[in-house]
Amino acid sequence: MRKDTSGMAQRDYYEVLGLQKDASTEDIKKAYRKLALKFHPDKNQGDGTAEARFKEVSEAYEVLSDPEKRKLYDQFGHEGMRARGYAGPSFTNVEDIFSQFSDIFEGSLFESFFGGGRRARARGGRGGRPGADLRVDLEITLEQVSTGGVHTIEIKRQTRCEACDGSGARKGTKPEVCPTCGGHGQVQESQGFFSLRRPCPQCRGEGVFCPSPCSQCRGAATVVKKRELSVKIPPGVHSGNQVRLAGEGDDGVRGGATGDLYCRIIVRQHDFFERGEDDVACEVPIGVAEAALGTRIDVPTLRGPVKVTIPQGTQSGDVLRLRGQGLPNLDGQGTGDQLLKINVEIPRKLSPRLRELFEEMRSLESNSSSPDRSRFFEKLKSYFKGS
Repeated sequence: MRKDTSGMAQRDYYEVLGLQKDASTEDIKKAYRKLALKFHPDKNQGDGTAEARFKEVSEAYEVLSDPEKRKLYDQFGHEGMRARGYAGPSFTNVEDIFSQFSDIFEGSLFESFFGGGRRARARGGRGGRPGADLRVDLEITLEQVSTGGVHTIEIKRQTRCEACDGSGARKGTKPEVCPTCGGHGQVQESQGFFSLRRPCPQCRGEGVFCPSPCSQCRGAATVVKKRELSVKIPPGVHSGNQVRLAGEGDDGVRGGATGDLYCRIIVRQHDFFERGEDDVACEVPIGVAEAALGTRIDVPTLRGPVKVTIPQGTQSGDVLRLRGQGLPNLDGQGTGDQLLKINVEIPRKLSPRLRELFEEMRSLESNSSSPDRSRFFEKLKSYFKGS
């Protein structure tokens, strides 16, 4: 069992949420909302244990609500996830939790009980609105999977407007407290017996608005700009793996936290090799004489050509294994192999001399030189006798 940063043994995520492993997505969501309500920091002010439990159930929900992370966790557990690139929760404090799981808390009874104050500060309410996370696809070759390396990508992201220094207000003016929500970023609505809080429609939950908006960003406080980034890809990655670049998403608005950038890896199909986990395979054609007599030939690998000995009597379909010529394991557990599937090619057209040689070879063939064929005809003879 892995230990967290506090040195405490980390509990199973299903145990944390009080669920079985076959729980549905809706079951996971309901369990998280119930526990988040129980251990909410505003309900348990000054109780460090409750806040720790709130973070624990949020981490469990982050993993189990994501199909890819849940599949990885079910298969490999905490240690396996860490080895495959999951470095832990993407939040560092309670405000991050409210920002990340806004779909869980927004417009729910959760907000009506606690007024959404902490979350309003995380998303807006004069405390700034966090920038959005961005996602891009990064296509790489099998050779690049073999070596890893640094790749340069170009993205478009919301960047703090320089003309207004990120305020959204025209030079010489300032944002003002929203008159609709009084700067809280939320408005209260009554629905039957319940009183619900929702983001303010005028300031979009920020608590402020700009009567004289900046001409460059038109009050948005950010503008779209291109940016080049270097992404380090570890050796052995698979299609679907993600690399997280913290703080490289959209800039936050008026002091809000910057989002993250997630690069999803796509491994391009290779013209020659097929991948099977850490092994790679390819087909190697050889001639009849080479198969019968044996030979040495050059074959390609991901690291360059190598000499391979084809044993005498090699059959079509035989597989030779080149140890350590496959792909590195993402977990650092060694390197895969390269498999060579032999394809003995029969000539479609024969020159007079080649035909002469094949005729001579046929006359010289014996049962001892073709044992499989000999056994086949023996079985066939017995079959016809029996029928």
